[in-house]
Amino acid sequence: MRRLIFPALVALAAASPAAAQETTDTVSWFTQFLWADDLLGLVIIWFLLALSAVSIGYTIKVALAYRKTTVLPEETRSEIEELIAAKKYRDAIEFAATDESYLGKVASAGLNEAANGYSAMERAIEEVGDAETTRILRPLEYLNVLGNIAPMLGLFGTVYGMIVAFQQLVASGGSADPGALAAGISTALVTTFWGLVVAMPALAAYALMRNKVDALTSEGMLMAEELISPFKPSKKSSSSSSKDRPRATPKPE
Repeated sequence: MRRLIFPALVALAAASPAAAQETTDTVSWFTQFLWADDLLGLVIIWFLLALSAVSIGYTIKVALAYRKTTVLPEETRSEIEELIAAKKYRDAIEFAATDESYLGKVASAGLNEAANGYSAMERAIEEVGDAETTRILRPLEYLNVLGNIAPMLGLFGTVYGMIVAFQQLVASGGSADPGALAAGISTALVTTFWGLVVAMPALAAYALMRNKVDALTSEGMLMAEELISPFKPSKKSSSSSSKDRPRATPKPE
């Protein structure tokens, strides 16, 4: 392997002065980053470009879908509060059941358990809240997948480009044409470049959106608990009910 790497470096060093002399034939940006002489390398580059466009578009879609105004709409909170304050419990349950937001679903789960007591309402909010949080986080995993696959595709192109370069070197008996040798190495570096271009924004968007969803869902559960707070038994009523209970008289021995 060392016998192959050393001639490759020598050939590249010899090719760089010649390229520097050709000031009139400057390589365009398109040729440097979007083109490859090898068909497979070209396919990898443009496939990574397509993944980059998909990643950006999907990030925008998720960012718009997981805003506070859609996850925790203030209109839903105000309407449920007004209905409960007016003691229109059935209307509040029906309104929450038709709301598709995160707040509407967890509030609906809590209100549906009103007949079973406040503790049952709290448990329903926690269970549905956890399930809805998992459902919301699941689409974000696509960004995580893109961020992990893109560098692997870039590494595949890197390995392929180096193989092509070394094959040119071996076929020429160690005196390969610098242009042909540089083409394979250029493919290797460009595919790595685009793999990183796809991966870094995708992983950054995944981390930021996941933290945002965690914050919104936690806030939503607190809102739902505030909405059902009128159903919470007061300490006075609980203490009076305990006083009204008949005390057990000790049995005579």
